[in-house]
Amino acid sequence: MPSQMPSSDALVDLAKGRHSIYKLGRNSPVPDSKIEELVNQAILNVPSAFNTQSTRLIVLLHKEHERLWDITMDLFQARVKEGTLPEETWKNQTQPKLQGMKNGMGTILFYEDPAHIKPFQEKFPAYKDQFEPWAHHTNAMHQYFLWIGLESLGFGANLQHYNPLIDSAVAKQWDIPTDWRLISQLVFGSPEVEGQEKAKKPVEERVKVYGKL
Repeated sequence: MPSQMPSSDALVDLAKGRHSIYKLGRNSPVPDSKIEELVNQAILNVPSAFNTQSTRLIVLLHKEHERLWDITMDLFQARVKEGTLPEETWKNQTQPKLQGMKNGMGTILFYEDPAHIKPFQEKFPAYKDQFEPWAHHTNAMHQYFLWIGLESLGFGANLQHYNPLIDSAVAKQWDIPTDWRLISQLVFGSPEVEGQEKAKKPVEERVKVYGKL
């Protein structure tokens, strides 16, 4: 019944409250089972073009989350040793940022599985070149769903893109199929600072409405 549907104001409030929080802690407001339930609901309810269902999610919590960012730091330190990353940049920028990620309590890895896209490309050749962009659209919807969902549970989060640097090491560590494509990493934890508002361009420049009564 329409009267039982949640108010759109609740969704708008979550969207307004979503910010990139980089100072995170390990104090979880909910049990791990609530995070797992949220992730499962994303997989079950976020739509995909032609129902391809190609998005895959890996959830790393606590020590496994810390392991991810240790791996990432090791990979960057290797770049310092080989001379492709200045040591000053590592010490003053990269290392503090990665340590900030590690200070959180979890990371969700967003993947796409090409094996679930190819059959649709073959079945619908007229749209062959569109299925991969559509898969990225679907993946982005999972990212947003989980970002505001984690916020609703009391977490802060930020979205990162350390792929492809970490792809091989991560696949090896957690036995992830090597043909899965890593898209992004959503880092979350207890928010240790308030989110900061960012400047927004005027709505009138970005939205056009026709036929309004």
